[in-house]
Amino acid sequence: VSSAASKGALLLIDCTSFEFEKVYMKEDATEDKPVLVVANSNVCHDIAGGEYPVRVAQCKAATLTLQEMFGADKIPSLRYATLEQVEQAKSKFPDDVSYKRAKHVVTENERTLQCQQALQEGDWTKVGQFMNGSHASMKDDYEVSCTEIDVLVELAQSYNGVYGSRLTGGGFGGCTVTLVKQSCAKELMDYLKEQYKLKTDKECDCFETTAGDGARLVAMDG
Repeated sequence: VSSAASKGALLLIDCTSFEFEKVYMKEDATEDKPVLVVANSNVCHDIAGGEYPVRVAQCKAATLTLQEMFGADKIPSLRYATLEQVEQAKSKFPDDVSYKRAKHVVTENERTLQCQQALQEGDWTKVGQFMNGSHASMKDDYEVSCTEIDVLVELAQSYNGVYGSRLTGGGFGGCTVTLVKQSCAKELMDYLKEQYKLKTDKECDCFETTAGDGARLVAMDG
């Protein structure tokens, strides 16, 4: 992933074919162009064990239900389902948990594609809305957030100059990523560190970043 990265672009990755597309954020020459603030909750997570394989099994169960209703040829994997199909199959899922997992996957895929367009158009407000929606879905439907992550997201979302904030990575701890006006980034990081300590008694490491070039082969003399 890193070697495919380019300055000013995000990567839209197809996790089935492993193909990727560079999504360039619209140039913003204003002083309030958006930047990303990454905040580390300092809650360690291990996505290789515990709840992660449970989520995989739940998604597989949801996929089987949809395949029984609509055919495996039409839904070879959960990513091919639509929200309409998920809602039609709601009463057929083994339990409400399977329904929520399926709902998260199909809505998250749709948010990602819509966010791609918003990034290219420079509609940062809309990008932020998709980020907020993504976090709500990961928290409520996929259930991979945790108290500390939710605190960071809620703090960021309520701060002036922030467009949106969400969990990033595999969940169950780790980091949040926030899209914020550049002029507000430093104050936001100070605010997150102070309030996070007050609310959780944990330290929060933050840094500001933008999309940059990835790993490159560097020629070395000698």
